[in-house]
Amino acid sequence: MVLLTMGAALLACTMNLGGPERLPSPPAPSDAAATEVSQSWSSALAGALVTGQLTVIVTEEQLTSALAARLARDEQPVLHSPAVYLREGTIQIYGLAQEGWFEATVRLVITPVLDQEGRLGFELTSADFGPFPAPDGLRSSLSGVLSEALAGPMGTLATGIRVTSVAVSEGDLAIVAELR
Repeated sequence: MVLLTMGAALLACTMNLGGPERLPSPPAPSDAAATEVSQSWSSALAGALVTGQLTVIVTEEQLTSALAARLARDEQPVLHSPAVYLREGTIQIYGLAQEGWFEATVRLVITPVLDQEGRLGFELTSADFGPFPAPDGLRSSLSGVLSEALAGPMGTLATGIRVTSVAVSEGDLAIVAELR
């Protein structure tokens, strides 16, 4: 009877595999901050029509909120409880991934890059899934979500915009571009 009870308890539980520790003070997602990302792009594009230059600054809270909103639209999101940190020239994404009974903390470290034509891209420099390297599917899926959130608004105008610089500092991501 004891073994049966223990077996039932194990089936009802999720086993946490651990993983990288989140940084302190994770940014809290909000609906308002999620919409601020697209509003920032709209304002920057409106200003660019006058000046020819576009500047967008996005915060950790805004990116966390946009990522959480985007993941919430998926039936089976690859990541839960996301937190985006903008530190040391990188975009660091933390969250929880669950597969069956196993749950693990995920950390993706992404570096924004520019190609010769001024197109913004993202290079995944490190990925941890609990104590293991993150699966390729998880890495590519989250990189795609991030690309959609950051570079997506520029994608519709890709032929008319050239990114001149991108910088990540403590808590902010700045993108500067010019109209061609």
